[in-house]
Amino acid sequence: MKVFYSDIQERHDPQMFLVSGAAKPSPEKPERATRLLASARKAGLGLEAPEDFGIGPIARVHTPEYIQFLSTIYPRWQRIDGASPEVIPNIHPDRRDCAYPASAVGQAGYHQADTACPIGPHSWESILWSANSAVSAAVAVADDASSDTKSWAYALCRPPGHHALKDLAGGFCFVNNSGVAAAELLASGAERVAIIDVDLHHGNGTQGLFYDRNDVLTVSIHADPVRFYPFFWGHADERGEGPGLGFNLNLPIPRGTADAEYMPVLDAAIQRVEAFAPEAIVVALGLDGYEGDPFGGLSISTEGFGQIGARLAKLALPTVLVQEGGYLCDELGLNLEHFLDGFGNG
Repeated sequence: MKVFYSDIQERHDPQMFLVSGAAKPSPEKPERATRLLASARKAGLGLEAPEDFGIGPIARVHTPEYIQFLSTIYPRWQRIDGASPEVIPNIHPDRRDCAYPASAVGQAGYHQADTACPIGPHSWESILWSANSAVSAAVAVADDASSDTKSWAYALCRPPGHHALKDLAGGFCFVNNSGVAAAELLASGAERVAIIDVDLHHGNGTQGLFYDRNDVLTVSIHADPVRFYPFFWGHADERGEGPGLGFNLNLPIPRGTADAEYMPVLDAAIQRVEAFAPEAIVVALGLDGYEGDPFGGLSISTEGFGQIGARLAKLALPTVLVQEGGYLCDELGLNLEHFLDGFGNG
């Protein structure tokens, strides 16, 4: 099997974000990708350079004004006298149906939900190639789906994407790579695609992209957001709307949940996916539920990630694995290896 990744994705190097009002170094560092790539190759995956698909696949799930913002905001920001070295918002609208500002400062506030997604001189390049990795993996899976062999690929997407909404960055995320992969699978002929998010945090961006649609089922297992990021989304009563009612499932779990309590919840998520009868799935693969991850939200063990991979493999469907969270700790790469081994042998 293949891992899709470009070293251009390392050029995005955010320096800070705010934690409870205090400025801290960003944990979303390029080293995350280099460690994960080494572990993917150790697990036996062959490295494949993604193709350049341009912005077309991104435009399936994000608005034109948002794409224009991401691709142009850094040089515009630098023309402001006294501007910070990274694009970081200092004002936000109180609603989303307001007038669209012309200024760079106003647009930053409109399109960046928080301070965790600063935009630097090379951010757009990395964002674009992160999406290209997701699209390339989806294309490879779609091309192999008709074969008798198990069809799956790993998109090492960095920066991650599952907090990105149609026109809003947040939580280290700019373009929703899992959503881009799902849209590519649909464009390649699948009628129904399921996205299963096993990141520590709720995939609020992914939910938002497909909340009113019935061709994509979104399922997320995550730490209860009542006192945890992203706070405003991810609650159990969010089931979709309009044609999408019943096509979104949130499974919030208590902080500190460990392997034994997690696996039955994962089984419930898989049962819902089976009831949807998708033709392909996207796994939003967060490794930040690890018991030693810096965010400290859940208590999944290294062996537990192997179990998660093996359980998801039992769906026996063409699968795109899209990297989401998972931050620098000694076991980060080992957790990925266990997941890939469990999935590949499940």
